[in-house]
Amino acid sequence: MHMIPKVLENIISSYSESERRMVVSAFECAALELATRTRGNNHPFIEHPLGVVSIISQEIGLMADCVTAVLLHEANRFQCENSAELNHTALFNSFKSKYPSDIIDIVTGLNNIASISMQQTNLDPEKYRKLIVSYSTDPRVVLIKIADRLEIMRNLKIIPAAKQGAKALETMLLYTPLAHQLGLYLIKSEFEDIYFRYSEPDIYKSLKAKVKAAEKDKLPLTERFLVPLKDKLDEAGIRYHLKTRTKSPYSIWNKIKSKGVTFEEVYDLFAVRFIIECEDNHEKEVELCWKVYSIVTEEYAPDTSRLRDWISKPRENGYESLHTTVQTADGSFVEVQIRTQRMDFEAEQGHAAHWAYKGVKSRETLSAWLNGVRSILESGHSDIYSHERPVLEEILVFTPTGELRQLKRGATVLDFAFNIHSNLGLKCSGGRINGHIASIRDILNSGDVVDIFSNKNQKPSADWLNFVVTSKARSKIKQKLKEDENKRAAVGKDILSRRLKNWKLELPDDLLAEIVKKYRYDSINEFFGSLGEGKINVLDIKDLIVENKTSAAPEDSNSDKARRPDQARPQLDAQLKNFEYKAAKCCNPAYGDEVFGFLSIKEGIKIHRTDCPNARRLRERYPYRILEVQWREPVKPKKENAEKADTNKGRKGK
Repeated sequence: MHMIPKVLENIISSYSESERRMVVSAFECAALELATRTRGNNHPFIEHPLGVVSIISQEIGLMADCVTAVLLHEANRFQCENSAELNHTALFNSFKSKYPSDIIDIVTGLNNIASISMQQTNLDPEKYRKLIVSYSTDPRVVLIKIADRLEIMRNLKIIPAAKQGAKALETMLLYTPLAHQLGLYLIKSEFEDIYFRYSEPDIYKSLKAKVKAAEKDKLPLTERFLVPLKDKLDEAGIRYHLKTRTKSPYSIWNKIKSKGVTFEEVYDLFAVRFIIECEDNHEKEVELCWKVYSIVTEEYAPDTSRLRDWISKPRENGYESLHTTVQTADGSFVEVQIRTQRMDFEAEQGHAAHWAYKGVKSRETLSAWLNGVRSILESGHSDIYSHERPVLEEILVFTPTGELRQLKRGATVLDFAFNIHSNLGLKCSGGRINGHIASIRDILNSGDVVDIFSNKNQKPSADWLNFVVTSKARSKIKQKLKEDENKRAAVGKDILSRRLKNWKLELPDDLLAEIVKKYRYDSINEFFGSLGEGKINVLDIKDLIVENKTSAAPEDSNSDKARRPDQARPQLDAQLKNFEYKAAKCCNPAYGDEVFGFLSIKEGIKIHRTDCPNARRLRERYPYRILEVQWREPVKPKKENAEKADTNKGRKGK
């Protein structure tokens, strides 16, 4: 005998004696079968089914038969590798003789749904709903499945971190719409917030902090808001109580994204809710709600564009309430919700409220409610949830073995390959999407089953960066391209180095930069890479070096025997006005200084002083570009020249 846990004791305390024996029997079976099983936190696995039965009994309101079914399903779940065979194990067969047939039907349905692979759903909520309906005719199975997922989400931290995001997104895509369809609004909201916490942790923390900071003003605001209304409501004989509602982080984030507003512009961050106490008479309920609305809007200015009348015409899921936004004298905006106790209970508890309201849990009302649940499931009525939720930024894609991978929306086959392993991405040559051949560029959708093809001769190209969208893929592609470029550049440098040595030539940095620019490469590495691949003929580089050396070398003083001694060196004007010569800024030579010329690549001949700080380096490294120059003698005055000319003329006459 196993000790009955406190949580189960609390659940069965209100059951009949026969129901208690049935639940305890199922628990004993589950505890025995799961005795050696543990969860991700090393706690006993039995914690999971106990958490599920707590949710279905205390939050959804299901009874002893469902609690028993959950425990039997969990006892049977590890009996074989194939979930589809769970209904044919020896243990399951033993249940048939011990428990009522309706409980066996629920267990059968839970076993069947456990066999649904995520690939079968394509992560489409409507397809998943149809699969559930086809696998089980009892609507309680769906409610239990939602409770099962809620227990998992509440303990998501015990799942390996790498799988948390995918599990949260799967829940958002499949279970949140289902909870909404069935009117399980609190569960739906909890699913959304847990998803938000794991998918956008930084934004979630930021919004939580802002809400917490704003909440300190909530109570004073409510009290100030009610003061001028209290007497009028009392005079009208309206019995009521107030609730305040704080908008959930996910709802705030959704509104910020969809409406393009800031946190400070979310006017319905807090809502004041009037809960009217009255008899269950629809006409009377409507009359009182509008009476409260009139009293509120007489005192405060309403924003008529934000009036939502879901009393005269309830929402398709049965939600009834009056909503409006009013502005107080100090400029604050307050959202006001007006409803009766019945309306509020149904809004909070969803469709379960139809039979649980005021604690009435008769079999007849339960049966009627479950028929309503069955009708929703079979019709696929989805209310407006699909229009409210934002487009998710992630998709879930399956490997052929059924492993879920989370990717950014717009991801391609190549992104998926890199998500699995970097080396697989680098060698990816294509793949198969849902059995069909696909290229590396093909975009994936949630629910796709993708098989990757690899080729040992495949190499990444710069073009890949034009269609991958995940940061991992882009980073790995860039890294590999850089590695390959460096390898090619090393080969090119080695080739040129050996050739230059054979030719007894040098390639200075400034000339190299000019050559790289001439070939229109963005970097020296790219240039050397092309040289290594043979795209550039190394002999062409030799010609450029020789040509540059020839044009830079000074003329041999012996090459012109007829040249006068004072013309052996180029003559410099005193003011360096000749366009071929420029004074070097590093030493600023002036007329009369001992100077030399240096042939630069871009600026022609630059004149340096011989004691210039750069003179020694230039002469040692670039001797073939040094040009010996001299200053031209100053031009004498015209009068002196004329007298000299007359003297010469007179000498010729003699």
